[in-house]
Amino acid sequence: TSSVGAPPFPPLPMFKILLLQQWYRLSDEGVEAAVDDRLSFRRFCGFPLDQAVPDHATIWRFRESLGKLGLAEAAFDALNAQLEHRGLIVKRGTLVDATIIAAAAAPPNPKTGVVSDVDPDASWTTKNGESTFGYKAHIAVDEGSNLIRQIEGTSADVHDSQAAAALVQGDEQAYYADKGYDSDELRRSLKERGIEPCVMYKAHRNTPLTTAQTLLNSLFSGPRSAVERGFATMKRHYGLVRVRYFGLRRNHAHFQLVAFAINLKRVLVLEAAALAVAGARSSGRRRAKCA
Repeated sequence: TSSVGAPPFPPLPMFKILLLQQWYRLSDEGVEAAVDDRLSFRRFCGFPLDQAVPDHATIWRFRESLGKLGLAEAAFDALNAQLEHRGLIVKRGTLVDATIIAAAAAPPNPKTGVVSDVDPDASWTTKNGESTFGYKAHIAVDEGSNLIRQIEGTSADVHDSQAAAALVQGDEQAYYADKGYDSDELRRSLKERGIEPCVMYKAHRNTPLTTAQTLLNSLFSGPRSAVERGFATMKRHYGLVRVRYFGLRRNHAHFQLVAFAINLKRVLVLEAAALAVAGARSSGRRRAKCA
C-alpha cells in the first residue's frame, strides 16, 4: 500500500454523503462544504470536528466506483431486502410506469445528426407532441406502501413496454400499467406466473375498445395512478427534471441513489403511521377495560 496521499475514507460515511447529496440536491462541491460546515451532517456521516471531510473529487470517484461496479443497484436491493424483512413491502400489487428526463448535455442539432458528442447515450423521444432529448426512468412501485421496488435507466427512445417484463417483481398479486404497456403477451406471461394482469387496454385503428375493456381501464387507472406521485417526488424534490451526469451508466447509478433516498424517507412515514395505529389500538383496549 502506498504511503503517499491521504488515507481512504470508509465506504459507509461516503455513502451517507451521497444520501445527503440527494436529500438536499447538492453538487459534489456543495455537499463537501455542507458536511464540513454543518454539525448535523458531520454527526450523520460520523466525522468528528477535528477530522477533514472528503473533498469533491473523492466524492466523485466514490460515486463513479459504485456505478462501475454495480454497487449502487446492489445497495438499493439490499435496502429493499431489509424493508421486506420488516414487513413494509406489501406486495399487493406493482405499479409500473416510465418518465422522460432531459439530458444534462445540450440537444444536438437535428440537421447535423441525432447523437450528441458529449452524451451519446442520450436520445430523442416525443410525447404529446413535445420532443425531449435525454433519458427515461422506469420504476416499479409497491401498491399500498408506495416504496420503490425497482428503478431502471434507459435512453429516452426505449419504449415503455420494452422494460415491462424486467419490472415484474414475481411476488406481487397484481401488476398495474397504463396503455403504453398494452400487450397480450405480457398479460399471458403474468397469468402464467400467478399475477393478475391489470394492464390498461389501448384502442387501435378500426378496433375500438369493448365495453368490458373500457370498464377495466377505469378500474385499473385508480390504483395505477399512484405511481405518478413517485415521479412527482423525484422531479420536484430530487431535481430529476434533468439528469445530472453524462452517460447511461452514471445516470442509472444516480437513479438508484435517488430511489434509495426516497425509500428511506418513506420508511419514516410508514413507521410513524404504524405507531399511530398501534397507539390508537392500545388506547382503545385501555378504555374498554375501564368501561
